[in-house]
Amino acid sequence: MPSTVPEATALPDYSDYLHVVVAVIDNACGEVLIAKRHDHLHQGGLWEFPGGKVEASEDVYRALQRELFEELAIEVLSAHPLIRIPYTYPERNVLLDVWRVSEIRGTPHGAEGQLIKWVAKRELGSYEFPSANRPIITAAQLPATYLVTPGPGPQSEWPTFLQRLERSLQAGTTLLQFRAPELDVESYLLLAGEVIELAHRYGAKVLLNAEAALLDQCNADGIHLNTRRLIASGKRPVAQDQLLAASCHSAEELHCAERVGVDFALLSPVKQTTSHPDATPLGWQQFNGLSEQCVIP
Repeated sequence: MPSTVPEATALPDYSDYLHVVVAVIDNACGEVLIAKRHDHLHQGGLWEFPGGKVEASEDVYRALQRELFEELAIEVLSAHPLIRIPYTYPERNVLLDVWRVSEIRGTPHGAEGQLIKWVAKRELGSYEFPSANRPIITAAQLPATYLVTPGPGPQSEWPTFLQRLERSLQAGTTLLQFRAPELDVESYLLLAGEVIELAHRYGAKVLLNAEAALLDQCNADGIHLNTRRLIASGKRPVAQDQLLAASCHSAEELHCAERVGVDFALLSPVKQTTSHPDATPLGWQQFNGLSEQCVIP
């Protein structure tokens, strides 16, 4: 039976932080709008995502609309929260309240004389941003969903497994985790080769739920660490240009993921699951409290 549901994690107090609203603005070409900070400003000369200070008692969404109208002369029609990042610079604490803007009215231009530029998401890492913006770049590059494959079954059922996977790719899946703990290493690599080839045909990326050493034996895009592998990792086990994710279930494991340098984490289970029936569900309030303390997507 599941153990007692944990007490809700208290939300952090950011009252002494400079509250800044930040916009990740997408266009139909898969690009994101960035702007260059004026040289005389804090972190001047660096690129940033548009936004600005949230005024006292101001609603964050209203602040987003106001800042983007003032900076870019556009009207925000649709947006949703993406990530919140508390960050400590030597001179100040900031809380970056990041929203993904999916619909605007008007053509953006530097209304305050700043240089702006549409950049392909995959190229964001080649621009120099303030250090607090690094998790935003990762969050901007990640899709809204992450497919975790079910068990593939015995080898006779692999064609059906691959057919189901292809239907998911045709439906728009762009990032997936190949999870098959029941397979031995040889069988896992054999099927992984077919999964990777199929996914890459559709422009999707594949993370192996396996030992990082297997990356040398196939063309996967990264590794997903289960909790055991995460805790055993003293440092990031893959290169910076390879994706690294991890499964977490507590604040301690999320902090471990941050130390290891994962690009994003899965936090679960929120509700009862058939795959882990004995796990204690977090519930949405606990999930929210934990995610508020985390600076990775």
